[in-house]
Amino acid sequence: MSNILFSTSPHVRSGNSTKKIMQNVCISLLPAVIMGIVYFGIFALLTILVAVVSAVGSEIVYRLAIKEKFEDIISSFDYTSVVTGLIIALIIPANAHLYIPAFASIFAIVVVKMLFGGTGYNLVNPAAAGRIFAFISFTTVMNTFVAPSIGAINSSVITGATSLQSFLNDGSSLSSIDLLLGTGVAGCIGETCKIAILIGAIYLAVKKIIKIWLPIISVAVAGIVAVLLNGTIDAFLPAILSGGLLFGAFFMATDYVTNPVTTFGNVIFFILFGALTSILRHFTGYETASFAILMMNVLVPLIDKISTVKPFGYTKPQKEAK
Repeated sequence: MSNILFSTSPHVRSGNSTKKIMQNVCISLLPAVIMGIVYFGIFALLTILVAVVSAVGSEIVYRLAIKEKFEDIISSFDYTSVVTGLIIALIIPANAHLYIPAFASIFAIVVVKMLFGGTGYNLVNPAAAGRIFAFISFTTVMNTFVAPSIGAINSSVITGATSLQSFLNDGSSLSSIDLLLGTGVAGCIGETCKIAILIGAIYLAVKKIIKIWLPIISVAVAGIVAVLLNGTIDAFLPAILSGGLLFGAFFMATDYVTNPVTTFGNVIFFILFGALTSILRHFTGYETASFAILMMNVLVPLIDKISTVKPFGYTKPQKEAK
């Protein structure tokens, strides 16, 4: 018995830490960041810098306010606030006033993340909540978009509205190539070039940070539901290549903290996320990926309850007789 070692869980460890995972997520977002700056210029760069500095700064200030030592804050910095700031910057328009990404990042970090206990304790995705906060607070600005400086390959693309708005409002025929490349298509900074998003998603899959088949399920479901709602197969590609569906599916809906704990639960989560995004888009005429993510985050405890497998030999507790 003297040779038996006792230790607390987890008993199976890996080389991955929260810091390493977040650093890899930052790397995966670089293609979208680069293409956002190429397409939208200096305004995109400023938006990204303001969002990231606001997110990191608000976390440091909050932790100082609750009497943490500055050295401890620096040594335990895990890059989650950097990821939140990057995502927020990439899902807002390039022409938004700079105070908008600042307010969105501060809200996401302080209210959604830190007030609930910090990394790993947030109930909903901070970036999605920050984006919704910005949308509700500054609706007009958040719903005004500019087209990238690089023009459309197909001149039939309408640049006065986002590709998603054109598709939802009048069923305009959009070039799939332009939607994939993001050329000439108005939209948010990081959601425009779908090639950049897919490169980042593949990187995350190679690093085994996400199970890429789960967001693919949600994208496919969103396309199928759009086809059913519009009554034509021609709606499939515009539905999945327009707006922020791809970005939300690969970089936001895959958040570890706000996802179900079981594989079956995740399948339910991503199916409902894809369906809900298309349904809300169809009936509101707006991009609703962030709203769908937030709603699914709230449903996670219920999904966990119905998807968790009961252990072998489990018996339901009997109620005591009165």
